[in-house]
Amino acid sequence: MERRDFLKLMSVGGIAFASGCARAVVPASRRDFFFLQLSDTHVGYEGAANPDAAGTLPRAVEIIRASKARPDFVVFTGDLTQSTEDDVDRQARMKRFKEIVSGIDAPLHFIPGEHDASSDAGAAFRESFGETHWTFEHEGIHFIGLDNVSQPAATLGDAQIAWLDARVSALPKNAPLVVFAHRPLFDLHPQWDWWTKDGARALEILARHEPVTVFYGHIHQEHHHTTGRIAHHASRSLVFPLPAPGSVPKKAPLPWDEAGADHGLGFREVAGSMRERTIVVPK
Repeated sequence: MERRDFLKLMSVGGIAFASGCARAVVPASRRDFFFLQLSDTHVGYEGAANPDAAGTLPRAVEIIRASKARPDFVVFTGDLTQSTEDDVDRQARMKRFKEIVSGIDAPLHFIPGEHDASSDAGAAFRESFGETHWTFEHEGIHFIGLDNVSQPAATLGDAQIAWLDARVSALPKNAPLVVFAHRPLFDLHPQWDWWTKDGARALEILARHEPVTVFYGHIHQEHHHTTGRIAHHASRSLVFPLPAPGSVPKKAPLPWDEAGADHGLGFREVAGSMRERTIVVPK
């Protein structure tokens, strides 16, 4: 793609630009492609941490639409909406989110965040977006979406772990896997609820394969980690940044930086080699 269009896409906050994952083990005849990850859009949020919260996601959609570079698909990794205890308001926020992202000319995939699903065990999410966990194959790569937010205590649960085990066991051991989850599957910082209580069970299943890459959200910042041979990459948020794990006594949104080029709503590229780089494109 043209560099100008690449930079347009990269200027969108909260996007992971993922290209050619695990190409070394995919048949050479496979067509190169890329997909976009957007996370933590929190439609319905109002607060000082982002005085332009209502405009951030529409701007991201506009940039994607304006670019000549077309992703093969887009994955939203949870917290599509801001939490509310009002069922009608929750459905209205999800409807608004769907209206905004419908402008993206690419297949869309969604998994819930706790803001979307914890209050009603994912009922409104399923009504708006379908199942909370899923799998599909694209260009020889197997993609899996997990739900680690709608079960009690934000776990995957026995049924979903059994489902994951069955899906993964049916694949060749060298089949490339790309997994999406809202929360980290490893224990990043349990004191801030940045973990999945039974995530180790899922990682044990995934570890039987190589290569495996996990993309997640929830922590509102870029973060990279490995567990064994599994690479984990967190996307920044499209609403406000959060502090580094354990860096402050209490987790809270970072103050809005009016002079900042990206306001902490950053972006990154994850290339086929899984080397990452962050690019800042001033407004």
